[in-house]
Amino acid sequence: MKNTITDLRNHLFETLESLKDEESPMDIERAKAISDVAQVVINSAKVELQFMELVGEEKNNGFFSLRSPAVPTLTAGSVAR
Repeated sequence: MKNTITDLRNHLFETLESLKDEESPMDIERAKAISDVAQVVINSAKVELQFMELVGEEKNNGFFSLRSPAVPTLTAGSVAR
């Protein structure tokens, strides 16, 4: 799925890199617009997570990667650490 928190993070780092480009820096107003939209997306995700917590729902909303923690497995002759 596109448009995950990872995608947003990548866009924000690309914006930061473009701002630092001494030869052709990104326009400040454009960077500000990207930042503002990113903040709206983040705030929306926070509200969604709060709602999911309130109703006890733990489904994957597609924005965050919800993976079950890896469970260590033992094989014959191995020692748990």
